[in-house]
Amino acid sequence: MTQVYFYSGSNDKLLTACRLCAKAVQQNLKVLIYAPDAAVLEQLDQLLWTFSPVSFIPHCDIREDNELVSATPVILSNRIPTDKQFDVLLNLHLQQPPDFDQFSRLIEIADTSVKGKQAARTRYRFYKDAHYPIHHFNLND
Repeated sequence: MTQVYFYSGSNDKLLTACRLCAKAVQQNLKVLIYAPDAAVLEQLDQLLWTFSPVSFIPHCDIREDNELVSATPVILSNRIPTDKQFDVLLNLHLQQPPDFDQFSRLIEIADTSVKGKQAARTRYRFYKDAHYPIHHFNLND
């Protein structure tokens, strides 16, 4: 069953996503970052290159060459592919992602905006009501 990791209290959702990706890459996990909004994916793409002054997180878009996608630890995508294997799904959408139960881990980040908090509460309730194991971390960053 998918383990849900909920990080709440993020002042910068994309920066938190970068930090969590860096941690996953250090653990040799393959991450799919899901966001249907192309602007969010573009912002995250830029941030993954620059958020750390001493390193970057290797990543590419799901639409790249299959060989590149297979060799890259972090994939940015506006869809959830069912034909590729990933360890972690990092959701940047306001709703629960489709087909998330094919992943061993799902990461959810709740920012501090009113809209973000409300959407996160709805997702949290959905996972809880469906009896998914939830691990909650309060960031207060």
